[in-house]
Amino acid sequence: MRSSRVQRALCTFFFLLALTGQAAAIVARPNPPGDPYADPAHDPYNPLRYITSNALTGIAFALVLLVAISQTFCLYRWGARWMLSIVIGAYLFAFGISTRFGLHLHPQSRGLYIVEYLFVVLAPCAFIAADYVLLGQLARHLGASEYLAIPAHRITRVFVASDITTFLIQAAGGALSASANNTHSNLIGSRVRVLTGITSVSRNSDPTSQIFLAGLAIQLVSFATFTSIYLVFLYRVRKHKKDTWYQDSSKAWYNDWRALGFVLFLSCIGILIRSLYRVIELSQGYAGHLATTEAFFYGLDTLPLFIAVALYTPFWPGRFIDNSKFEKSEETI
Repeated sequence: MRSSRVQRALCTFFFLLALTGQAAAIVARPNPPGDPYADPAHDPYNPLRYITSNALTGIAFALVLLVAISQTFCLYRWGARWMLSIVIGAYLFAFGISTRFGLHLHPQSRGLYIVEYLFVVLAPCAFIAADYVLLGQLARHLGASEYLAIPAHRITRVFVASDITTFLIQAAGGALSASANNTHSNLIGSRVRVLTGITSVSRNSDPTSQIFLAGLAIQLVSFATFTSIYLVFLYRVRKHKKDTWYQDSSKAWYNDWRALGFVLFLSCIGILIRSLYRVIELSQGYAGHLATTEAFFYGLDTLPLFIAVALYTPFWPGRFIDNSKFEKSEETI
């Protein structure tokens, strides 16, 4: 069945994420000598170029983990198992953030950095997949599939396939970059500084980082296209199917399907902000200003993603969409 194929594809997706992280740790080399806290901003062995804040890591980890646990309850209480990817993604994202505790203790650890980066960058692919699935389910629930630019029974498969493809491109780029560097180089990135006596040389044409950047850029374009399709869908429903648009007007606002629709829109905005940040960050290189400033990581990556995911906790889709009608749907995850 198509649903089984989609389930297997996403299980493979998460397995590859864990496998990529473990493979990256294997290729990592022992920490170099020297005091890692003396001058982290100019330490060629510190890939972040700063010492991670345990306070910020603790707050971010606790909040993301709380969302993952609360949505596990929502999944059990209200169903919508097709949102399972967002729950798994939240746990993986929390794990990625937690590795920053280790980077505080061992800021020169290549293995920790690679695992942290891959989980933090790749786990949100699961959030994107959940939004893709939700739009198809919402359109079918409203009986408004004809207002989608792509048929509801295909939109999930098309965009999830795109999500998995960009995930594989990013994973391949990250793994190749990790294995291509040596102990005298910075970790992966489009600007790798190679120590040459008292000077350093910037290498801007690393093909492995370009693969990584291509994956992020394609993902951004794909999700921007999806967001546009969603906005057109909402416009068409409001204009041509007013009875559906106002069908929950008699209910409390937090039980109105339009509340869920607005949450999906905010989730798209959060993911777009984060995706644009990652593309610009990688284009600058891993020694660029964005990559070496912790405030940008939390303000333009963690916070937008947290909002994009956390909003689904009070507005869990299973409360709005009759899950039983789609148990055997081809869009089920």
